[in-house]
Amino acid sequence: MVISARALNRSTLHRQLLLERAPLGVADAVRRVVGLQAQHPGSPYVALWNRIADFAPERLDEAVNGFELVRSTLMRITLHLVHAEDYRVFREGMEPTLRGSRLHDPRFTKAGFTAADADALLPGLLEYAGSARTGAELRGHIEEGRGGPVENVVWRMVRQYAPLWHAPTGPPWSFGTAQSFVTASELPVLGDPEVSAAGLAALVRRCLEGFGPASVPDMAQFTTAPRRLVREAVASLEGELDRLEGADGTVLYDVPGAVRPDEGVPAPPRLLAMWDSVLLAYADRGRVIPPAYRKHVIRVNGDTLPTVLVDGYVAGVWRPVDGGIEVSAFHPLPADVWEALAVEAGALGRLLAARDPHVYRRYDHWWVKGLPAVESRVLPY
Repeated sequence: MVISARALNRSTLHRQLLLERAPLGVADAVRRVVGLQAQHPGSPYVALWNRIADFAPERLDEAVNGFELVRSTLMRITLHLVHAEDYRVFREGMEPTLRGSRLHDPRFTKAGFTAADADALLPGLLEYAGSARTGAELRGHIEEGRGGPVENVVWRMVRQYAPLWHAPTGPPWSFGTAQSFVTASELPVLGDPEVSAAGLAALVRRCLEGFGPASVPDMAQFTTAPRRLVREAVASLEGELDRLEGADGTVLYDVPGAVRPDEGVPAPPRLLAMWDSVLLAYADRGRVIPPAYRKHVIRVNGDTLPTVLVDGYVAGVWRPVDGGIEVSAFHPLPADVWEALAVEAGALGRLLAARDPHVYRRYDHWWVKGLPAVESRVLPY
């Protein structure tokens, strides 16, 4: 079966709850979309506002405070918010990638640490973090065990590798600049190749459920796992996946029975969060981002700006400003689209006003440096 590029776009939006806001609770919604990229504390709130009907941010506060949803370093070696029941298998699937990137980073070894050193300190560190500890306390615990100070890079690599959850410190977005950590309630098995392979296979299947159909390069991009390991994971699922063909001949995989909407299904405008996973989960990001706009959305240092989706594709960027949401369109938009965006901006503005009206202010410098907007409007709320 051949699936068109536009049909792939619609499948992505459907599975990511972006064709229609769903009447789901926050935990079920996060599980449905696999996880939410969460290095900016406000982004999961904006992401769920885009996906859940009548989204109440207080429900997300409760799920995070109760560790029903947890924040930790996972896919793409960055912070994600995932369901606590998914954490263990996701972490086991990411084990080879996290171990290689964190404990074998030249900066780590140059600072006098080895993977064996990290393995030796990990049990004591996890025991110490059985109740929430600040980053300073955990770093001090490492230094006490080492008999002297450790470099920033060592602490950063260790905390990103260790199976730690971020403990909420809020407000306004559950996590603030002051970091606190607690050991995962169900520890993953680390260092066992068979366990890691099984975890990656489970993660690949979940990737297809939330982002499919997808190619091996797409799944490797979603996880940052080596393509070789992703191919092995796909091979281990032989007989459990559908095989399709993209319009360019790319081999795509999907879970049987998955909904693949017709390419003509309408896609309403959306104001996506910074680093929304839908922008980053594919090797071919043209599925959602027109190639001409990619460098304007995904900046040279990896910052991924809050984007405007029109007809399912990135058509511009947005930012909060005094009195409203500023939408900068990369191409002319018709009046009815501006009207729909004004409705979205009004609702989003009210969400932000109650928490942090200038949630992404530190990234305003990208606007100062210039963006190829053909029209910018401040849509009031």
